[in-house]
Amino acid sequence: MRPNFTSKYNVIGTGYNRTRSADAYITDRFYASLRIPHVGKNLDIGCGTGNYTVALHNKGVNIVGVDPSTNMLDVASDQTNSIDWRLGAAEAIPALDDEFENAIAMLTIHHWSDRQIAFGEIKRVLKPGGRIVIFTSCPNQMRYYWLNHYFPEMMVASMRQMPTIEGLIRELAHAGFRLIGTEKYDVCNDLMDFFLYAGKHRPTRYLEPAFRQGISSFSSLVPPTELAMGLTRLEKDIATGDITRICEKYQSAAGDYAFIIAKKTRRLMF
Repeated sequence: MRPNFTSKYNVIGTGYNRTRSADAYITDRFYASLRIPHVGKNLDIGCGTGNYTVALHNKGVNIVGVDPSTNMLDVASDQTNSIDWRLGAAEAIPALDDEFENAIAMLTIHHWSDRQIAFGEIKRVLKPGGRIVIFTSCPNQMRYYWLNHYFPEMMVASMRQMPTIEGLIRELAHAGFRLIGTEKYDVCNDLMDFFLYAGKHRPTRYLEPAFRQGISSFSSLVPPTELAMGLTRLEKDIATGDITRICEKYQSAAGDYAFIIAKKTRRLMF
């Protein structure tokens, strides 16, 4: 059984923006991947507190934010009332058929209760030829996170809820989307959005409770005993410098995260 993510995010929503900000590079990649971003409406599904919704809005994109958490949307609406914020889930999007030109999904697909239904809903609300741009991670990438050394049970649980890139592409195709392309993303030193592997180059950040609070794996998937032991070992390895050696063991060319871009296939004409 999946955890109740709506309830979880209602609890952490008020403190979420302390560590979760829209990263400029990721925002720019979303923007560049949209089809005609200044024409028609766009959808941010699972928008959370609306950081990327607002960032794209500030670039001139007409965008609607949808999220199942009332607390998250309360924070989002406090940022601006110039955006249409809607309460809803990916599996039941409160929108008309063919309402949007594009949809983005920022680190949210692993929280959906049924991705196949969700992709069907996204196809319903997109215009023919409309794009979905997904930012996510996959198990093949996550097994190279050095976090596995300190929090193995948490990482197994985190990887278990993530689809493979290949599996995700198949699910999209089954729902009626054609793949445009994929693009790997490696965490940078100046990353501003502190999601799970944001501390790749800054391990001391994981010692900060506020940093961990905005990360769903730390807030809901890590056993308390493992968390305490892992933090103790991490703090010791940082002090001795052993963290450098451990991080070097987890190098990979697969990227840390990935963008997946697909388009809704056009209706057949008879």
